[in-house]
Amino acid sequence: MSTEKPDHDVVILGSGIAGSTLGAVLARNGVKVLLADAGTHPRFAVGESMIPQLVAWLQVLAERYDVPEFEALTDATTMNESVSNTFGSKRHFGFMLHRPGQEPDPDEAHQFVIPDALSSASHLFRQDSDAYLFRVAVGHGCATRQQWRVENIDLYDDGVTLTGTDGHVVRARYLVDASGFRSPLADRLGLREEPARFQHHSRSLFTHMVGVRPFDDVVNVPEKSRPPVRWHEGTMHHLFDRGWFWIIPFDNHELSRNPLCSVGVTLDPRIYPKPEGVTAEQEFAQLVHQFPAVARQFEGARKVREWVSTGRLQYSSHRTVGKRWCLMSHAAGFLDPLYSRGMSNTFEIIHALVPRILGALADDDFDEERFRHVEELEQGLLDYNDTLVNCSFIAFSHFRLWDAVFRVWGSGNTPGTLRINNALRHFRANRDPAVFDALEKAPHTGLWWPDSDAFKTVLDGMAEACRRYEAKLIDGDTAADIILTLIQESDSVYPGFGWKDVNQRFVQPDRPQMRDFLEWAAGSPLPELSTIGRESLQALRAAGAAPVSVSPEGSR
Repeated sequence: MSTEKPDHDVVILGSGIAGSTLGAVLARNGVKVLLADAGTHPRFAVGESMIPQLVAWLQVLAERYDVPEFEALTDATTMNESVSNTFGSKRHFGFMLHRPGQEPDPDEAHQFVIPDALSSASHLFRQDSDAYLFRVAVGHGCATRQQWRVENIDLYDDGVTLTGTDGHVVRARYLVDASGFRSPLADRLGLREEPARFQHHSRSLFTHMVGVRPFDDVVNVPEKSRPPVRWHEGTMHHLFDRGWFWIIPFDNHELSRNPLCSVGVTLDPRIYPKPEGVTAEQEFAQLVHQFPAVARQFEGARKVREWVSTGRLQYSSHRTVGKRWCLMSHAAGFLDPLYSRGMSNTFEIIHALVPRILGALADDDFDEERFRHVEELEQGLLDYNDTLVNCSFIAFSHFRLWDAVFRVWGSGNTPGTLRINNALRHFRANRDPAVFDALEKAPHTGLWWPDSDAFKTVLDGMAEACRRYEAKLIDGDTAADIILTLIQESDSVYPGFGWKDVNQRFVQPDRPQMRDFLEWAAGSPLPELSTIGRESLQALRAAGAAPVSVSPEGSR
């Protein structure tokens, strides 16, 4: 038992984007927080590409817990004006398939343009965004201990004691480890699954560079095959068999003065084992030069920091919560940066964790059952992402199959984000947090559209088709046909954006199309869709938008 009075209510290990965001929210709401970190700010980090659900969760945290400083990170213009003029814009998710030694086929490309009626997104220059959030946390009252490495963690019924390598002792009522892969708490309690449970395997090479050319300038594409938005205005994914390159520019916003570009590659180590006697920079160059168009994009580019080469990226934990502790977000596990879900998952987990910590502190009851949903959410987010990314890597070898997987991923994004936006709108109207409790009561915790059985059926069918293709039980066209049929027949997939039209590879929903989607959703036989549609249409009317009629049947 601990006999000393705690110094803090909560100690958070890790002052990166996860720890600082959580610390700011807790401190703003009266909690005595210590942010402890083995490093300091500013510092390099990857995980720079935002998505609409990330923005939605950040807005929820800002509004529900009265941390208005978070709003500065929800829009690229505001970031460049208020935080630092170093952030890029993300107008789309862009994908181009490549084969060794060949020019890419411009008709084997996809682009999903983020609807401005739905959200905005950005490329975060993490050394500035993370330092900003750290300052926000300190401004709201977080105590800090930087460049402090934890040597020992003792857990008691009535608290937690941490001892640093310098002998300094910290006592608290609750511990959150938001540190990442090298989690002191995971090591202390033996929480890692060995090997990680995930189907997906990848390793990575990455750095920041200058002089990376816009992809639009190095490929000649017929007008009929050009995307609606320049590739350089979003996150570019160059796909190849069992791997992909990322290109994340920070210079593509008019207010940015940052010439850097985040670049990297993830690839399956079972197909591409790490070579001996070759530096990370040399290996990246060898990979790039297999693909002529990608190689042209890097002509004349140079690194501004040393390359990082990882082992297998995937890690997982068999438990993420216990009495008086939580292994949060990237301390609990990691999958792959494809689809940029890492930061979105982090903010969703913070939203689930905060009210439980506040309640436990108020009741002095830290029973782990109170935190059970956090565990289910963390594991579910990782497992569903594993299904999606594993299927994607399998499909990169066959364009029609990849096209089908792309449509499954994309079709769930808009309703998955709108349900969060609608909950926030209700909260702004009546300040009742019960609306967020309702979001948690979904049957598929961790799925990006968690309350749709119909969408889950499509996802499961996709996973099975890809499994059979990988096992060579069916060919790629057969697997693609299975998934495309599921998409065509599903009431969860809106036909108006082009998700059901294999000839439409560029999806760019504008405001009239978004209204059409809401009309269709409002009359859907699926309650999870009809609720989204009707609530969003009511908000449009209240905001004075052009009137939209909704028929009782609702289908268009």
